[in-house]
Amino acid sequence: MPKSTKILAIVLVIVILGFGVGIYLQDLKHQESTAAAWEANRFNVAKFHRILRYNTDMNMANWAAMKDSISQQLDSLVILRFRKEMDSLNALKNQKP
Repeated sequence: MPKSTKILAIVLVIVILGFGVGIYLQDLKHQESTAAAWEANRFNVAKFHRILRYNTDMNMANWAAMKDSISQQLDSLVILRFRKEMDSLNALKNQKP
């Protein structure tokens, strides 16, 4: 009987240590993801402030230039999306025997 209680105590210690290590590793990952989220948030806030500043500087004279810039960016986005779709279709064709 004393041998079984000794084994149970060892198993209990191992389980508790396992939980402790698991919680510690989870906390490390949580700190890492929180730091990444804060960094991304700072980037997004800075970008938002640049957009606001540009928006307040906009008038009828520079509206045409901004409109052309938006159109060019949208055209580039559409072209990139089309290329991605074509690449995936070509990859699909190459997979079939």
